Amino acid sequence: MIQRLRLSVAALLWASAAFAAVQVVNERNDLTTDFRFKLVPAPARNDAAAQAVFTLIAGQKDANSGGLDTLHDGQLPRTEDAPRENFFFAAGTAGGQVQIDLGRVLAIKQVNTYSWHNGDRGPQVYTLYASNTQAAAPDHWKQIAHVDTRPKGDEPGGQYGVSISDSTGSLGPYRYLLLDIAPTETNDPFGNTFFSEIDVLAHNGPAPDAVATPPARAEMVEAEGGTFRFLIDTTEAPDLTDWAHTELAPVLREWYPRIVKLLPGEGYEAPRNVRIFFGADMTGLVAGTSGTRVYCAAPWCRQNLKGEAKGAIVHELVHVVQQYGRTRRKPNATPPPGWVTEGIADYIRWFIFEPQTHGAEIGARDRARVRYDASYRITANFLNWVATTYDPLIVKHLNAVTRAGRYDEALWQQRTGHTVQELGDEWKAALAKPPRSDQGHAGG
Repeated sequence: MIQRLRLSVAALLWASAAFAAVQVVNERNDLTTDFRFKLVPAPARNDAAAQAVFTLIAGQKDANSGGLDTLHDGQLPRTEDAPRENFFFAAGTAGGQVQIDLGRVLAIKQVNTYSWHNGDRGPQVYTLYASNTQAAAPDHWKQIAHVDTRPKGDEPGGQYGVSISDSTGSLGPYRYLLLDIAPTETNDPFGNTFFSEIDVLAHNGPAPDAVATPPARAEMVEAEGGTFRFLIDTTEAPDLTDWAHTELAPVLREWYPRIVKLLPGEGYEAPRNVRIFFGADMTGLVAGTSGTRVYCAAPWCRQNLKGEAKGAIVHELVHVVQQYGRTRRKPNATPPPGWVTEGIADYIRWFIFEPQTHGAEIGARDRARVRYDASYRITANFLNWVATTYDPLIVKHLNAVTRAGRYDEALWQQRTGHTVQELGDEWKAALAKPPRSDQGHAGG
């Protein structure tokens, strides 16, 4: 039996009669970047696995993965999406097995595993076996513990640390260890964990020498008395630190709670912890969101600090609140239409956050060929027209059904009395007319 305790960190106790003394503790860091946990020891550079031989027994390494040496080289990934600095199995495969040969029999104090990713590749799911022979694994090996750190009802991204130990001080004398690793999800090909480091601490071994983590430039910002927290990481773009503190932080404090109120849902609770990372190697890009992580291209932001930078990040914050990615975990859910996803984000940006910029206006040359489902600014303009003409709550309801995986074009008929195609035609006709002086947005 596995008992899950709801503490400040997740803790698992392997409580069967055969393994009554084995304890498995896991923790997750949502916003920090230094692999430091409250209960799980920090990764060590001088553990017994540092000189061990790691062998792939089953499964296939992903073409973008680092080698097995990344699991015991005493180095940690610099960011949460660094494929070459982690080891992971090939996309779409069912995991595999990694064997650790310590070179001699050792009394093992702990086995600690670490991973880091912004999505489903963050958690760890594996069974640990041990043996003193290389007989067929794991059939003739002793099962030590089972690990499953997948959070319940929460976004899976973050740093994970797992520590397997025994109340007697030793898991036993073993030479070989084997991790039988499973994917965290199979809804898409990207469920194989990004393993960053595996440590094996000997019972009478040297005191662990913690791996040094690179210095980070990160500011924690809170909104609504700590209800929401944002980690603004400018480590790769230190020249943006002052701008992030003076210009971006106030936007986060004011607008993230407002976006949460604009996009509610029955029984839905918006993410409380958000990380905003400015990447140096995102040349040619603007920004993107994965789960609760917002990635901003530092080169683009530098050129737009007095222009679109803050608005682009507000657009990404809408995606954090939308959380449409959760629909793929629901049976029989309808995938969210891309034009709805991006249209709502740009609607909130251009018509609520910065309406004075008129960024979603459609020029005379484009009016004849626009489509309501063109996405981004064009769809934002369409949504604003529907909101001001027929239903001021259309965006709220559109978001709720899309997040629930129940998007259906019948919504438009139910809310407005017209199909979305009819609304699109009427909107295009309205674009050709001079705008009314009193026309504005409906507020979502």
